[in-house]
Amino acid sequence: MSRRRGLWLAGLLVTLVVAGFVSYHASSSPDGLEWAAGETGFADTARDSATAGSPLADYAVAGVDDGRLSGGLAGVAGVAVTLVLAGGLTLVLRRRTGRPAVDAAAGPARD
Repeated sequence: MSRRRGLWLAGLLVTLVVAGFVSYHASSSPDGLEWAAGETGFADTARDSATAGSPLADYAVAGVDDGRLSGGLAGVAGVAVTLVLAGGLTLVLRRRTGRPAVDAAAGPARD
């Protein structure tokens, strides 16, 4: 395994562990905006967003009853979705230009 691939895999593992662990231990208290809305008296005017019924709404996984586990799984799912979208976009853009990506350490590709 190349050093670069090992670094990418280590980074992915750390990202997934942090996303799952930090999300698992995140506070269930309202965030700053929700707290300020409650303090100033306009929290009751809030409406659900169009995505309120989605599987990952409110930083939780639908169907998982344990709130902490649900939040941890949502964090891991968010990382996975972000990586898939970023990877797909990278592949599309790389094919579109017809040139290999520039490696910052090695410099531009030479013909």
